[in-house]
Amino acid sequence: MATENKILTAEQELKLRQPIDEYVGGIQAKIDALRVDGTDRVIDIQSMLDNLKRDRIYTAQEKEARAAQLKKELEAAKAVENQNKAEISKLIADAESYLKAHYDAEYYQPLLASCRNEKVAAQEKYQAAVAELNKEHQATLSKLTDQHEIKDEKYVHKNRLFDAKMTLAKDLQQVKDRQHAAFDYKYHLIDMLRMSKFTFGETMAQKWENYKYTFNKRDFFLKNGLYLAIIVIFIALCIITPIVKNTQLLTMNNVLNILQQASPRMFLALGVAGLILLAGTDLSIGRMVGMGMTAATIIMHQGINTGSVFGHIFDFTGLPVVARILLALVVCIVLCTIFTTIAGFFTAKFKMHPFISTMANMLVIFGLVTYSTKGVSFGAIDPSIPSMIIPRIGKFPTIILWAVAAIIIVWFIWNKTTFGKNLYAVGGNPEAASVSGISVFLVTVGAFVMAGILYGFGSWLECIRMVGSGSAAYGQGWEMDAIAACVVGGISFTGGIGKISGVVVGVFIFTALTYSLTILGIDTNLQFVFSGIIILVAVTLDCLKYVQKK
Repeated sequence: MATENKILTAEQELKLRQPIDEYVGGIQAKIDALRVDGTDRVIDIQSMLDNLKRDRIYTAQEKEARAAQLKKELEAAKAVENQNKAEISKLIADAESYLKAHYDAEYYQPLLASCRNEKVAAQEKYQAAVAELNKEHQATLSKLTDQHEIKDEKYVHKNRLFDAKMTLAKDLQQVKDRQHAAFDYKYHLIDMLRMSKFTFGETMAQKWENYKYTFNKRDFFLKNGLYLAIIVIFIALCIITPIVKNTQLLTMNNVLNILQQASPRMFLALGVAGLILLAGTDLSIGRMVGMGMTAATIIMHQGINTGSVFGHIFDFTGLPVVARILLALVVCIVLCTIFTTIAGFFTAKFKMHPFISTMANMLVIFGLVTYSTKGVSFGAIDPSIPSMIIPRIGKFPTIILWAVAAIIIVWFIWNKTTFGKNLYAVGGNPEAASVSGISVFLVTVGAFVMAGILYGFGSWLECIRMVGSGSAAYGQGWEMDAIAACVVGGISFTGGIGKISGVVVGVFIFTALTYSLTILGIDTNLQFVFSGIIILVAVTLDCLKYVQKK
């Protein structure tokens, strides 16, 4: 038995655990013997049946005959399993009762006490080593007069202190490993008894222990530091807003407004996320929104358009409202997809950086839309359209459901399709992906096409949300919000790293921050400053993670 001031040796630890191993091991041997012709045989036969289905050596008749024989054996094995089930359950309960009564008290708690003493001993050893090094350093310095020799001695002393610190870290890690292994051993025994069937509480206990074991402060703050800072900012805004503006920030109405504003932007962020996953970007998003908004407003306009396109005034009032809505959606998607495909082609074919190809797109789109429409706003769309496409159910804006649908679809594409897996592969290492038989060209163009479709949907929804007001200038700067949301959400500019959940969080963070600052009365220009700082910090943390990984 360990005392409070005793450090257990490996032999003493094994001696403490020996009664547990003997008792539970004896029960485990009995259970294994009972499972040989029952549970173990059932698992073996089921595996053979699965292999038989995939086996191409046998003919269909031979497979049927073999399957029939195995099924008979399976029934016999299941009968044995049922026969021994009660006895096995009784033995498992006996072993678990013993573990509950003896494992913590007679083994785990004494080991924890030993680990605590080991940590104290390691710290004392480190302090003694540092004191000795400092003493030697001072003694050596007192004998030196040459500045170069003094500088060399200080450098050597610094390295020795670092080595002592590394030795301490190694000793503490060994203690941590020992404690973790002792915790795990109990669940190893339970795992053997129950054949990996843990209760919910046991599963959570193991996950929590594993989290504590692998927890690293530096990694934690690199991954979550920005989120923690933004949470602190939101808490501060929630406190300041009632004082300054005499209004509450966290109300249901404000939350729904934030979600409503975020919904069209979600499409844009999901689109550019795929490009960032390929270590690219898209600077033309805002102009795509302006182009889509203009086209959608012209088609869904209330009455004859007051503005013209290349001198021609369009009139779609002869079409049914539903037809105009669908036509507007198709036109938005087609226009955006044409331009993103062009950018994708130049990026994939000529290895042009997306920064250049999308910047060219941005200039071309803005120039064309501004020149063709003279830069005018086309007014409002038919007022009945918003209530048809994004009606409010009570206070709930159903535009949110469009965003949810987009999130689900893009998540499925990223995680459950070959294209999605290829997207990660090409983003992580295009050369290796190419050698593996993946068409880097098709994946790159495909990502741009998917982005165009999402931009088209987003601009169409934004037009309906704003009841028109499409113009070439609409959407200016939105590309920065979309890109920033992705980066804040963990989509790495280094490529091949990111999750859809991160994009969603990033969009909500930026929309909520903008909304909160607007309620507080912060000037729009100053809001750009906040966004810029967040982007800079997010990319810095991303780069630090990449450097650490390398």
